[in-house]
Amino acid sequence: MKIIIAGAGEVGFHLARLLADEQQDITLIDTNKDRLAYIENRLDVLTLNANAASPKALRQAKIERTDMLIAATASETTNITIGLIGKKLGARHSIVRVSNAEYLSCGEGDFSLLELGIDELISPAALVTHEIERLLEQSGVTDSIDFGDGQLKVVGVHLVEEDAPILNKTVIEAAAAHGRKLMPVAIRRGYKTLIPRGNSMFKLNDFAYFVSSPQDLPDLMKFTGKPEVNIRNIMIVGGSLIGQQSAKLLSDKYNVKLVEVNREKCYNFAERLPETLVIHGDARQVDLLKEENIDEMDAFIAVTGNSETNIMSCLVAKSLGVRQTIALVENMDYIHLSQNIGIDTLINKKLLAASNIFKFVRKGEVLTIGNLHGVQAEILEFEVKRKSKITRSPIRKLGFPEGAIIGGVLRGSQSYTPLGDFKIEEGDRVVVFTLPDAIRKVERFFK
Repeated sequence: MKIIIAGAGEVGFHLARLLADEQQDITLIDTNKDRLAYIENRLDVLTLNANAASPKALRQAKIERTDMLIAATASETTNITIGLIGKKLGARHSIVRVSNAEYLSCGEGDFSLLELGIDELISPAALVTHEIERLLEQSGVTDSIDFGDGQLKVVGVHLVEEDAPILNKTVIEAAAAHGRKLMPVAIRRGYKTLIPRGNSMFKLNDFAYFVSSPQDLPDLMKFTGKPEVNIRNIMIVGGSLIGQQSAKLLSDKYNVKLVEVNREKCYNFAERLPETLVIHGDARQVDLLKEENIDEMDAFIAVTGNSETNIMSCLVAKSLGVRQTIALVENMDYIHLSQNIGIDTLINKKLLAASNIFKFVRKGEVLTIGNLHGVQAEILEFEVKRKSKITRSPIRKLGFPEGAIIGGVLRGSQSYTPLGDFKIEEGDRVVVFTLPDAIRKVERFFK
């Protein structure tokens, strides 16, 4: 597949890295020579130093032979221009990164960019907002991804409770003690991601990831030492676009306080967010948090434009007893560091956007793609076709790649956590966790 990416920022770079691993034909366009040189030294992609909104530059990149054009610069107007011109010049499919939420929720009679020829719109702010909502629906987890309309869930748990029953047990011992089928799909230990096998052991401070049905999830949470917390009161720090959208969305379900350091913005938010209590102040100050009853908060969400502020305020909230903390970070290098020092979930909007765009490249047998925060791996949901290799034998006899594991199977209205003697059938939907170097091998089983 020939793909043009306009914009060599973090979204473009991460996306190019994902696609380069897939051996796609990638051309990356940007006006910044230094950034392109950095990428050329690290990725097997073509680069073009030019303004991607220029028809001349797009023609130079062979836009007429392009299967997918991805406009992912930092400028919304530039992205829209690139998408429209690129489609006019022959790109088969265009994906445009936008920041204005109005473009995503056009009602009847409203103007829509899709009517002009752009095929897909991606909003990093909207993706983060919905990610936050999903994490709050299942307290105690660092990640939560639904498959098959919620029939199966992949959840991440930080094993920090020293009395958690699962600790210091192998996968086999844990499955026997749990009394149910236990399906771990990954363990992140420090900076390393492991595919668990029968003799793999769960240790203190591990991030463990499991596939579970909704009805089995409460038992799994108890087994991993996570008591159920009923989320009622939430504090959001930062009146950014994400902060505003999150407050608006969450106020329908929870009691929400929004803390913003800019006084004028506070007056504006108070008018626009009538269901939210808006507070003027600096959330890094312990006295302010105590005055606003931080001890009564069930969740603390920091989404200012400054990663360090978000990290520090979450750490303060955690030290004051808040059970669930979520921080927005711009620098992807912070993700491992911050989780290891006590913050429950780190969200990077550029990583979310790149991963969301990536799923359009994989359309076909792949129904859904999920990513875990801080884990360099993918969760893929495949629909099994007739005569696929995956249907030929029970799982244990397939020779499935070492760097991957089958975590769940959806068959009609039933969900299964398959063991070695399970045989996959045509029409099944299969959830696979895979490290990057095993993706190609996994895909061959579903062709």
